[in-house]
This record gives sequence, C-alpha cells and structure tokens, in this order.
Amino acid sequence: MNKPTITVFTTTYNRAYILWKGYEALKRQTCKDFEWLVVDDGSTDNTRELVDGWIKEGIVPIRYIYKKNGGMHSGHNVAYANIDTELNICVDSDDHLTDNAIELILDRWKKCKAPDVAGLIGLDIYTDGTCVGTKFPDWAYRVKSMGLARLYGVTCDKKYIYRTDVIKRYMPYPEFEGEKFTPLNYVYGQIDLDYDLVCSNDEYCIVEYMQDGSTLNMFWQYRKNPRGFMHERNVYMKIYPTRKFRFTRAIHYVSCAIFAKEWRFFQKASNKSAVFFAIPFGILLNLYIRWKTRK
Repeated sequence: MNKPTITVFTTTYNRAYILWKGYEALKRQTCKDFEWLVVDDGSTDNTRELVDGWIKEGIVPIRYIYKKNGGMHSGHNVAYANIDTELNICVDSDDHLTDNAIELILDRWKKCKAPDVAGLIGLDIYTDGTCVGTKFPDWAYRVKSMGLARLYGVTCDKKYIYRTDVIKRYMPYPEFEGEKFTPLNYVYGQIDLDYDLVCSNDEYCIVEYMQDGSTLNMFWQYRKNPRGFMHERNVYMKIYPTRKFRFTRAIHYVSCAIFAKEWRFFQKASNKSAVFFAIPFGILLNLYIRWKTRK
C-alpha cells in the first residue's frame, strides 16, 4: 500500500463523547489519500476502545498512540515525531473536516507547491455553514500567518496545512514541569520568516467551541501555564514585524513572569527595551487576570 499524501492528526483527552464526529467526517471524504493519527493524551474514558473498534472496521486508515497526559502541545510533539507524509493538518477533537476537505487540499497543493511555500491556509466554518471570522480578499494569494488582520483584514481562526518537512524544523514545543499548555501559533510565526503560505477561501474544517475546550478557558490556561505563555510571548517579541504587537507581547510577558515567579524575566527577554517600558502595564494585566480568575 502506498504512503498517503497527508496525515490528519488529532490530539484528544477524554473526548470519546464527540470524537466520533471526526471519524464520520473522515469516512465521508471524497478523496481517500490520507491517514488519521490519533494521539491520546492520557484519556481515562473509553477513547482507546472506541478507536480500536474503528481500526478493526478498516474503513479509515488509523494510527493510535497513547501517551501520559501532558497537554495539547505535548500531543503535537508526539504527532509530529510520528508523521512521515508530505502534508499534515491538525483537526481538534471537537472539530471535523468538511466532506471534500482532503480533495480540496490536495488539488490546491498540486497547483501551488514550491520550495518557498510551507503549506496552505483556508477557512474554518461553524456548524451552520458561516465562516469563522472573515474571508481572504480575492487578491490575496501568498500570505504570512503573522499580520493576517493587519495586512488582509482576515480575523479569527483559520485552518493551516503544513509541509511536514518544514514544520519539523521548528519543533518541538517546550514542555514545562507542572504545566500542560503552551500556545501553538508562534511556531507558525517562525515559519513565516522563511516561507509563505498559499491562502484560499476553501472550507476545510467545521469547528465547535466546547465548554471544556482550551479556547473558552484561556484565562485559566494563562494563569496555570505561565511559562508556556512566557515562551510564546518571548518569541513574538523577537520576530513580529510591528512594534505595537511586540509591545503588547512584552506586557503579557511581564504578567506571565509574575505568575511564574520568574524574577529573572528581564535578563531572559528577547526584547529588553520593550519589556522595560511594559513592566507597569504587565503588573496591571496580572492583577486583572487574577480578578477574572478569582473564582
């Protein structure tokens, strides 16, 4: 059997109650040139039994990896260490692909692949078919993940498809003891420095923001995982093209340092001048987050 072109990977934790939506969507794909990699981040529900049953059905090619619970970013580390296809796409455990997503992705990739193109970026949609945020303007073609709103007026989550050989050069995500979350997008920003993405208004993924999801619990994630957020802010302070955004990252960096009790934050900062002026604002942000998470 030939190796597929793209890996759809899903990191999951106690999501057996909804993971079936992703599986059913993969069964409906109009193009079968893919495999599904499920990284189980230490689930205590019946996820293993559920996926084992799907593997036995033999309808969708599935690889299942179980690991100790460590958070989404650690699941991504395991996934990328085990992906060997040309392309990969992450589909969260509470989301699922549109029925023709794989066909759209591979058709577009055949037309635009180039040494300086890292992958594709398309749309997420809600279950009612409306676009998450705004679409790409008709004139946009090669873009960067950093500055989508500033340069193209494109807001909210979008779906990324990356060349595996490219994204592996910027991995893994750091894992901090006692923490289970590190923001993921800063790796995309680092890739921006060397590559472009080809954008389109193709609809790739149907999303649902669950009450137990990381998006809706971001304030708590921020407070419980300050070193992971510190790392992301520190990278963006160095690579982001606009001074305003670098300064806002510096504010967050200071706030995270207070939560982490990392008093050597100034010495470790990638942009010391921004951090110096951000200190009073970072203190205020820290107090605000403490107030928002007081219960």
